[in-house]
Amino acid sequence: MARHSAKALLLILGLSAVSAATPAQAQQIDGRDQSYLALSVGGFDVLHGNNAAVFRGEFRSGQRLWIFKPIVGAEVTSDGAAYGYGGVGVDIYFGDHVVLTPSFAAGAFERGNGKKLGSWVEFKSAAEVAYRFDNSTRLGVEFDHISNAGLTKYNPGVESLLLVYAIPLGF
Repeated sequence: MARHSAKALLLILGLSAVSAATPAQAQQIDGRDQSYLALSVGGFDVLHGNNAAVFRGEFRSGQRLWIFKPIVGAEVTSDGAAYGYGGVGVDIYFGDHVVLTPSFAAGAFERGNGKKLGSWVEFKSAAEVAYRFDNSTRLGVEFDHISNAGLTKYNPGVESLLLVYAIPLGF
């Protein structure tokens, strides 16, 4: 177990360093591109009736490399599971106020007393729809899927539904 925890920590640190790095060619396209702290709460494994709560914090960089923005996050569940990840997201604007943000990330999972996912390496794909207020804060709903993408024979996956409040960080 300690070996898996050490691997998980190394993976999280590596992904965090890659995601937080801002390449010289990264750019901000307009005033809508800024960094956010997104705080979320919702249900974990909502399609399979696990009934665990999930709490998440995520840093979303305002810097873009082509269309991609780095993200780094961590979540815990009421079952004691923990997941740390790093990846990319894309903001797609519909007018000035509606934002669709699909994202993809890879990370390390520790099940705690919760559902076994088959691997400590897990991938998260998500889609968020949010309303962007005039002060740039966002309030939205995210649906995501976490699984090991077939790295092991056992790969049940989980889906979460979250309420997301994103606070602009001013950079």
